[in-house]
Amino acid sequence: MPLETILAFSLFAFVTSITPGPNNLMLLASGVNFGFRKTVPHIFGISSGFLVLVLAVGFGLGEVFTRFPLAYEILKWTGVIYLLYLAWNIANSDPPSDKASDEKSIAAKPMSFIGAAAFQWVNPKAWVMAIGAISTYAPTASSVSIIIGIAVLFVVVNAPSVSLWVLFGARMRRYLQMRRYLLLFNYGMASLLVLSMVPLFKTI
Repeated sequence: MPLETILAFSLFAFVTSITPGPNNLMLLASGVNFGFRKTVPHIFGISSGFLVLVLAVGFGLGEVFTRFPLAYEILKWTGVIYLLYLAWNIANSDPPSDKASDEKSIAAKPMSFIGAAAFQWVNPKAWVMAIGAISTYAPTASSVSIIIGIAVLFVVVNAPSVSLWVLFGARMRRYLQMRRYLLLFNYGMASLLVLSMVPLFKTI
C-alpha cells in the first residue's frame, strides 16, 4: 500500500479503536475491578479475535451476509443476547478480594483470552470496523498480502489503543475502594454497555 494509504488507514484504525464501544467499556470495567495485569488476556483476546475477523471479512465472509440476510439477523440477535449477559456480569462484579459467595465469585472473573476472542464475532462494532476497513482500504480483488497487511496493521494500532481504557480503569481503582462506589461504577458501565446497543436496535 502507498504511504498515504497506510497513514490514512492507521488514523481510521486509531479512531475506531479508541472510541467507546462494547470492548472498551468492558476493558474499562475490568481495569477497575481486576487491575491491568489480570486484564491482559482480555486485551490479547480482543486483538487476536479481531485479527481473525478482519482476515475472514477480507477473504469474502462479508459476502455471506449479502447473500443470506438471515445469517446477519441471527448474528445480530446473538450479539444482543450476549451483550446483555456481559452487562449483567459487569453489574454483578466484585473485586477479587471480596469474600463473595461461590456463585458471585464465578461471575466476578476477568474475561478470558478465548472469551474475548470469540466475542469479536458477535460484537456489532467489530463487524462494522472490519467491513469498513476492507471495503474502504482494500482494492477489489486485493492480493492476500494486502489483506493480511491491513489485518496486522489494524491490530498493531488497536491493541495499544484499547489498552488505554484498561490503564484508565486501573488508575480509577484507588478511588473506588468503597464497595458502594464500585457498585455504582459497575452499574453505570453495565448501563452504558446496554446503551451501546441502541444503534443495533435501530436496524432490527
